[in-house]
Amino acid sequence: MNQANMDKTISDAGARGNAGSVPQRAAYIETAAITANVRALRRVASGAKLLAVLKADGYGHGIVPAARAALDGGADYLGTAVLEEAFAVREAGIEAPLFSWLSAPGAPYARAVEADIELAAYSLGQLHEIADAGNLVSAAPRIHLKIDTGMWRGGATIADWPELCAAARELEVAGRIKVVGIWSHLACADEPGHASVAAQLAVFESALSIARSLGLEPELRHIANSAATLGNPEAHYDMVRPGIAIYGVNPLPQEARETCPRLRPAMTLAAAVVQTKRAPAGAGISYGHTESTSKETTLAVVPLGYADGVFRSASSVGPVQVGEGRYRVLGRVCMDQFVVDVGDDDVVAGDQVLLFGPGDSKEPHVEAWAAAAGTIPYEVLTGVGSRVQRIYL
Repeated sequence: MNQANMDKTISDAGARGNAGSVPQRAAYIETAAITANVRALRRVASGAKLLAVLKADGYGHGIVPAARAALDGGADYLGTAVLEEAFAVREAGIEAPLFSWLSAPGAPYARAVEADIELAAYSLGQLHEIADAGNLVSAAPRIHLKIDTGMWRGGATIADWPELCAAARELEVAGRIKVVGIWSHLACADEPGHASVAAQLAVFESALSIARSLGLEPELRHIANSAATLGNPEAHYDMVRPGIAIYGVNPLPQEARETCPRLRPAMTLAAAVVQTKRAPAGAGISYGHTESTSKETTLAVVPLGYADGVFRSASSVGPVQVGEGRYRVLGRVCMDQFVVDVGDDDVVAGDQVLLFGPGDSKEPHVEAWAAAAGTIPYEVLTGVGSRVQRIYL
């Protein structure tokens, strides 16, 4: 759908005073934006393959629509954190290469191997558990060995790495597994020039050298997240793994974005005003009466709250757009609703409130909401709750 048609779709939903035509709360998802963002990221990926990260229900955008949109943009791989997400992709009939990397002992590895889901191994125990699961279904699991290069989350330490690689090679020679990748994750790629990036890449190079010396020759070496995809070409290797960037958010600081492609936010979070009322000066607003009206004014009630991902920490500061007017949350955000002071402006029940989006109606960017809530765009997008209807454009 082109931009003019998308604007009309949202505009028609917000017909004045017709609350029945406006979803009480909706996240409009522009799948074409995801597709375009993936295409743009491929152009900066130095010829590397691109894995589109779909974890957390496609960062709140819907895992299956996001997967299809990313593939339309040329994604070579899809990636999920947990196996439940990977199974959802396969159950939707999507057959693209798929990597899932976060599993505890006892995970349904046999089902994953049968579904042609590639798996991560962090340790000897996990490696053997996956290999044994492959035996159960008479298939050789495709495995990405993870080296902890200095983030101190999942992955083998450099001290344990030789033993893990040697065991993997032994299993590979026996035909029980196939090592298709070696990977890691950067801690500070969104801070250009941070010393840890070079240090982690040095450890990664050492790990690759050790793996080669033990006979492993995986086709994919990957360490670049969104920030490294956009800002660290030396980290691209054979594949990049953008997440937040494919949904239209650049994680680099503003001053580092000059050479980056323009990314379009794919989600617009909106709601319908459920009531307006005149209030006198001095009216205490919402729980705790943390704010009061300074003069006679019109208050608008918006049916979104912290149960829907509107953080309570955005109380009194969260920005919203209603028509041509820019306002802020007045008083505390509640579980299901918040209040906006619209002054004497012409706002009525049924009018559409935009919390964030791509800016076509001059609405705030998700980064503005994140700043208001004292958090990051990742948390805002993935926090949009299940009560918020997803409408795909």
